[in-house]
Amino acid sequence: MIKKLLVVLFLLFKVSTVFASENIAGDSAKMGVLTRGPLAQKVSYKAFVLEENRKRKAIEEVLSRSGSPMMYAVDAFLANCKIYRFDCYFLPAISGLESQFGNYVYPGSYNPFGWNGGYAIFRSWEDAIARVAEGIQTRYIQAGLSTIEEIGSRYAESPTWAARVRGYMGTLEAEESKNQLYFDDSALQL
Repeated sequence: MIKKLLVVLFLLFKVSTVFASENIAGDSAKMGVLTRGPLAQKVSYKAFVLEENRKRKAIEEVLSRSGSPMMYAVDAFLANCKIYRFDCYFLPAISGLESQFGNYVYPGSYNPFGWNGGYAIFRSWEDAIARVAEGIQTRYIQAGLSTIEEIGSRYAESPTWAARVRGYMGTLEAEESKNQLYFDDSALQL
Protein backbone atom coordinates (compact mmCIF):
# COMPACT_ATOMS: atom_id res chain seq x y z
CA MET A 1 0.00 0.00 0.00
CA ILE A 2 2.81 2.41 0.89
CA LYS A 3 4.60 1.57 -2.37
CA LYS A 4 1.46 2.36 -4.37
CA LEU A 5 1.04 5.65 -2.52
CA LEU A 6 4.65 6.60 -3.19
CA VAL A 7 4.30 5.77 -6.88
CA VAL A 8 1.13 7.85 -7.15
CA LEU A 9 2.77 10.77 -5.34
CA PHE A 10 5.84 10.51 -7.56
CA LEU A 11 3.71 10.53 -10.72
CA LEU A 12 1.66 13.47 -9.48
CA PHE A 13 4.85 15.35 -8.67
CA LYS A 14 6.35 14.63 -12.11
CA VAL A 15 3.18 15.67 -13.95
CA SER A 16 2.69 18.78 -11.83
CA THR A 17 6.34 19.71 -12.35
CA VAL A 18 5.91 19.48 -16.13
CA PHE A 19 2.67 21.44 -16.06
CA ALA A 20 4.06 24.02 -13.63
CA SER A 21 7.07 24.62 -15.84
CA GLU A 22 4.72 25.33 -18.73
CA ASN A 23 3.21 28.29 -16.85
CA ILE A 24 6.48 30.20 -16.54
CA ALA A 25 6.72 33.10 -18.96
CA GLY A 26 9.83 34.86 -20.13
CA ASP A 27 12.24 34.51 -22.99
CA SER A 28 11.25 30.90 -23.58
CA ALA A 29 7.66 31.98 -24.13
CA LYS A 30 8.77 33.61 -27.39
CA MET A 31 9.60 30.18 -28.75
CA GLY A 32 5.88 29.66 -29.27
CA VAL A 33 6.44 29.33 -32.99
CA LEU A 34 8.28 26.10 -32.28
CA THR A 35 5.85 24.93 -29.62
CA ARG A 36 2.39 23.66 -30.40
CA GLY A 37 -0.05 20.94 -29.47
CA PRO A 38 -0.87 19.54 -26.05
CA LEU A 39 2.77 19.59 -24.94
CA ALA A 40 2.59 23.38 -25.14
CA GLN A 41 -0.39 23.76 -22.84
CA LYS A 42 -1.90 22.36 -19.69
CA VAL A 43 -3.73 19.14 -20.54
CA SER A 44 -4.98 16.03 -18.83
CA TYR A 45 -2.41 13.40 -17.99
CA LYS A 46 -3.98 10.96 -20.47
CA ALA A 47 -3.83 13.50 -23.30
CA PHE A 48 -0.25 14.37 -22.35
CA VAL A 49 0.85 10.72 -22.46
CA LEU A 50 -0.97 10.11 -25.76
CA GLU A 51 0.65 13.17 -27.34
CA GLU A 52 4.09 12.13 -26.14
CA ASN A 53 3.57 8.58 -27.42
CA ARG A 54 2.46 9.88 -30.84
CA LYS A 55 5.63 11.99 -31.05
CA ARG A 56 7.81 9.09 -29.84
CA LYS A 57 6.40 6.67 -32.42
CA ALA A 58 6.77 9.18 -35.27
CA ILE A 59 10.39 9.97 -34.38
CA GLU A 60 11.20 6.26 -33.93
CA GLU A 61 9.67 5.38 -37.31
CA VAL A 62 11.55 8.10 -39.20
CA LEU A 63 14.85 7.32 -37.47
CA SER A 64 14.36 3.61 -38.11
CA ARG A 65 13.64 4.09 -41.82
CA SER A 66 16.78 6.21 -42.18
CA GLY A 67 18.94 3.62 -40.37
CA SER A 68 19.81 6.24 -37.77
CA PRO A 69 22.29 5.39 -35.01
CA MET A 70 20.16 7.68 -32.79
CA MET A 71 17.27 5.19 -32.63
CA TYR A 72 17.73 4.79 -28.89
CA ALA A 73 17.95 8.52 -28.14
CA VAL A 74 14.29 9.29 -28.79
CA ASP A 75 13.61 9.85 -25.08
CA ALA A 76 16.35 12.52 -25.05
CA PHE A 77 14.61 14.34 -27.91
CA LEU A 78 11.29 14.22 -26.04
CA ALA A 79 12.75 15.24 -22.68
CA ASN A 80 14.54 18.24 -24.12
CA CYS A 81 11.57 19.43 -26.17
CA LYS A 82 9.63 19.57 -22.89
CA ILE A 83 12.43 21.25 -20.94
CA TYR A 84 13.00 23.98 -23.52
CA ARG A 85 9.45 24.10 -24.91
CA PHE A 86 10.48 23.31 -28.48
CA ASP A 87 8.31 21.59 -31.01
CA CYS A 88 9.34 17.95 -30.44
CA TYR A 89 10.24 17.62 -34.12
CA PHE A 90 12.58 20.64 -34.18
CA LEU A 91 15.78 18.94 -32.96
CA PRO A 92 15.24 15.69 -34.90
CA ALA A 93 14.61 17.81 -38.01
CA ILE A 94 17.91 19.66 -37.57
CA SER A 95 19.70 16.32 -37.23
CA GLY A 96 17.95 15.11 -40.37
CA LEU A 97 19.14 18.10 -42.34
CA GLU A 98 22.65 18.33 -40.93
CA SER A 99 23.61 14.63 -40.88
CA GLN A 100 20.78 12.46 -42.22
CA PHE A 101 19.75 11.71 -38.61
CA GLY A 102 23.29 11.01 -37.41
CA ASN A 103 24.30 8.80 -40.34
CA TYR A 104 26.98 11.23 -41.56
CA VAL A 105 28.99 12.59 -38.65
CA TYR A 106 32.67 12.77 -37.89
CA PRO A 107 33.48 9.39 -36.27
CA GLY A 108 33.09 9.49 -32.49
CA SER A 109 31.78 13.07 -32.45
CA TYR A 110 28.11 12.26 -31.82
CA ASN A 111 27.36 15.61 -33.49
CA PRO A 112 24.32 15.12 -35.72
CA PHE A 113 23.47 18.83 -35.59
CA GLY A 114 26.55 20.31 -37.25
CA TRP A 115 26.94 22.19 -33.96
CA ASN A 116 29.77 24.74 -33.83
CA GLY A 117 30.38 24.33 -37.53
CA GLY A 118 30.45 20.55 -37.09
CA TYR A 119 33.50 20.72 -34.81
CA ALA A 120 31.77 20.04 -31.48
CA ILE A 121 32.44 16.65 -29.90
CA PHE A 122 29.89 15.08 -27.56
CA ARG A 123 30.02 12.01 -25.30
CA SER A 124 26.84 10.42 -26.67
CA TRP A 125 23.76 11.15 -28.75
CA GLU A 126 21.88 12.03 -25.57
CA ASP A 127 24.64 14.44 -24.52
CA ALA A 128 24.53 16.08 -27.96
CA ILE A 129 20.75 16.47 -27.84
CA ALA A 130 20.79 17.98 -24.34
CA ARG A 131 23.68 20.35 -25.00
CA VAL A 132 22.41 21.54 -28.37
CA ALA A 133 18.91 22.09 -26.95
CA GLU A 134 20.41 24.17 -24.14
CA GLY A 135 22.64 25.98 -26.65
CA ILE A 136 19.70 26.88 -28.87
CA GLN A 137 17.91 28.23 -25.81
CA THR A 138 20.86 30.32 -24.60
CA ARG A 139 22.46 31.38 -27.91
CA TYR A 140 19.37 31.99 -29.98
CA ILE A 141 16.10 32.19 -28.06
CA GLN A 142 17.45 34.27 -25.17
CA ALA A 143 19.00 36.56 -27.79
CA GLY A 144 15.48 37.24 -29.07
CA LEU A 145 15.33 34.83 -32.01
CA SER A 146 11.96 33.14 -31.75
CA THR A 147 11.23 31.56 -35.12
CA ILE A 148 12.94 28.84 -37.12
CA GLU A 149 13.78 31.41 -39.79
CA GLU A 150 15.43 33.75 -37.28
CA ILE A 151 17.37 30.89 -35.71
CA GLY A 152 18.37 29.61 -39.15
CA SER A 153 19.82 32.97 -40.17
CA ARG A 154 22.46 32.55 -37.45
CA TYR A 155 22.65 28.76 -37.20
CA ALA A 156 23.66 28.13 -40.81
CA GLU A 157 25.08 29.95 -43.78
CA SER A 158 22.46 28.55 -46.14
CA PRO A 159 19.44 30.81 -46.70
CA THR A 160 17.34 27.65 -47.22
CA TRP A 161 18.20 26.08 -43.84
CA ALA A 162 14.90 27.01 -42.17
CA ALA A 163 12.79 25.81 -45.08
CA ARG A 164 14.62 22.50 -45.15
CA VAL A 165 14.28 22.08 -41.36
CA ARG A 166 10.56 22.72 -41.79
CA GLY A 167 10.54 20.06 -44.51
CA TYR A 168 12.00 17.48 -42.13
CA MET A 169 9.50 18.57 -39.48
CA GLY A 170 6.77 18.00 -42.06
CA THR A 171 8.06 14.46 -42.65
CA LEU A 172 7.80 13.77 -38.91
CA GLU A 173 4.31 15.33 -38.75
CA ALA A 174 3.19 13.21 -41.71
CA GLU A 175 4.46 10.10 -39.92
CA GLU A 176 2.48 11.10 -36.84
CA SER A 177 -0.66 11.56 -38.96
CA LYS A 178 -0.10 8.19 -40.62
CA ASN A 179 0.00 6.57 -37.17
CA GLN A 180 -3.06 8.44 -35.87
CA LEU A 181 -5.38 5.44 -36.00
CA TYR A 182 -2.93 3.51 -33.83
CA PHE A 183 -3.48 6.08 -31.06
CA ASP A 184 -7.06 7.06 -31.81
CA ASP A 185 -9.30 6.81 -28.73
CA SER A 186 -12.23 5.98 -30.98
CA ALA A 187 -10.53 2.94 -32.52
CA LEU A 188 -12.85 -0.04 -32.80
CA GLN A 189 -12.32 -2.50 -29.98
CA LEU A 190 -13.27 -6.12 -30.51
